[in-house]
Amino acid sequence: MSGIRSTGIRATLCTVPLVLGLVGAAAAPAGATGSHPSDSRPASSRPGESLTCRGKGVDPDARVRHRSEIVINAPLHTIWKLQTDVERWPSWQAPVETVERLDHGPFRKGSAFRWTTPIPPNPSTPATSLEITSTVQQVKHNSCIRWTGPATGEGLHIDGVHVWNFTKVKGGVRVSTEETHTGPQVDANVPVATEILRTGLEAWLRDLKSTAEARAHHIQHPSR
Repeated sequence: MSGIRSTGIRATLCTVPLVLGLVGAAAAPAGATGSHPSDSRPASSRPGESLTCRGKGVDPDARVRHRSEIVINAPLHTIWKLQTDVERWPSWQAPVETVERLDHGPFRKGSAFRWTTPIPPNPSTPATSLEITSTVQQVKHNSCIRWTGPATGEGLHIDGVHVWNFTKVKGGVRVSTEETHTGPQVDANVPVATEILRTGLEAWLRDLKSTAEARAHHIQHPSR
């Protein structure tokens, strides 16, 4: 899951994208496109252009889905390290409370991690803590990641598939992400669940961009 971020109804169903993609802070309006490399707004993509990692993508039958991307002016290795060092997510993503690696060694196919994020009360579910267990199904170093897994909380169960692509472009690295959610709660109100997913994914991209660019600037100008 992608990411559960936070306020009002937007904080209901987030997956910190599979599982981070659910709770979100304020986001650009639906349909906003941040196409310029210096633009900090994630750009929403046209439906039907699914991302893949080693030939595998999101759930083709899921009714709740979103894809977004952003250009980050930082080295690819910096961005990759932030994204794959999952135990440090709470240091730069406020919605992530805890993360526990369930395996040891390098981030690789089969790596698994359990993480938690709070969800405030909303019309669909009570206040709860969402626990997400993500397993890496496909990964290509500095190129792509695909993980899957359930997110559960009181009155809430989501199955998510989350794909990330990292591509060097003029002005930095384009980070693209796509996630799908299935489950009785999200399927009961697809437009609201989709908006929550969008908000969470775009907040994650903004956090990744600001953290990676700040780190790159510090490395280039350590005395500033």
